[in-house]
Amino acid sequence: MMKRMIMIPSFIALLLLSGCIPSLDNSDEELIQDNEEEIQETVIIPSAQVSEDYYRTLLPFKASASRGLVVSNLNTRYDIREVEEGLLRLSTQAFSPDKYFFQEGQYITEEMALSWIRRTSEENPEGLNPAVTEEMSEEEIADKAPIYLAHIVEQNYLVMTDDKKVSLDGISIGLALNSVYYPRGGKDVPIPDNVLEEQGTMMAEEIVKKLRAIEGLENTPIMIGLFKQESNNSIVPGSYFATAIAEGGKGPSAWKKVDEQHVLFPATGNDEHYRDVNTKFLNFKQSIDEYFPSFVNVIGRGYYANGTLHSLEVEIPIQFYGKSEVIGFVQYITGLVTKDLPNVPIEISVTSMNGPEALIVKEPGDEEPYVHIYGY
Repeated sequence: MMKRMIMIPSFIALLLLSGCIPSLDNSDEELIQDNEEEIQETVIIPSAQVSEDYYRTLLPFKASASRGLVVSNLNTRYDIREVEEGLLRLSTQAFSPDKYFFQEGQYITEEMALSWIRRTSEENPEGLNPAVTEEMSEEEIADKAPIYLAHIVEQNYLVMTDDKKVSLDGISIGLALNSVYYPRGGKDVPIPDNVLEEQGTMMAEEIVKKLRAIEGLENTPIMIGLFKQESNNSIVPGSYFATAIAEGGKGPSAWKKVDEQHVLFPATGNDEHYRDVNTKFLNFKQSIDEYFPSFVNVIGRGYYANGTLHSLEVEIPIQFYGKSEVIGFVQYITGLVTKDLPNVPIEISVTSMNGPEALIVKEPGDEEPYVHIYGY
């Protein structure tokens, strides 16, 4: 997902009272003092929206209670980012950014998340991963009871009512599932896609039941997404492969396939789906190699949805040390972007041992890319 930095000019302040908020008029302060037993909180909502594809976020920002688990539970930094960004992207289909405001999940605590992603046992009956016995060998565990569920992501979506109140009106849950099981000893064991889907849908039903038992969530619409994370040595992220909606008071139903894929460029093999983009990328890389031979590497990550390339992120680590060399290099590749790369949102990061050196962003329809050279 492409990102742009845009200044937000103004804010709207609202008062949030644990689900019941007084309207913003001259009596606001007086109403707060009269309702001393209520928990009251000031919430700021940006009046400007970065894009129709982005949610406005409630401020001050509240991190999810289980946020710290994402780093330890997922295999790569690419999966860490995509499991959340992908869920945001899918949530727009159920909760329109025109109507809903975003807030990180506030209902699944760290304790709850930890108990759910552990194996079920007498000590942990809430566990969603399969139980094992002392008699089972590592081979039996890998075959019959691998760890399927790695992480749970929660996102909350709120609406503003006619009387200027803000209330929860939707929840999205992402279940990050392992595509590979890593036994304590022996060979890594891939988990078949059909097994992941079967296990994921069963776990989704259990999680919705658990959420329905939380006060206030009995009738909240819940969207569930199943995410297949890549192996621990992958340099592209995994992707969501199925979603379902649990309408108010019900469980998830009518599962739908999600056709998303992240492809590494230059691509290996001769897959015709990526041939044209791969040819363009190879031409781009060759032009760089001719100008700065043996000094740079070029890695591309394309995001495909429904068989179509939607965005391309490029990383170029360099070994230059002089700022003039960096400027010359960035000027050169900026001229290649429009000529060699496909007409999709493109983000190119140039980095060195010192950190980020330059950022190049090109959107479809832009005559020239946006270029920023750090420290210049």
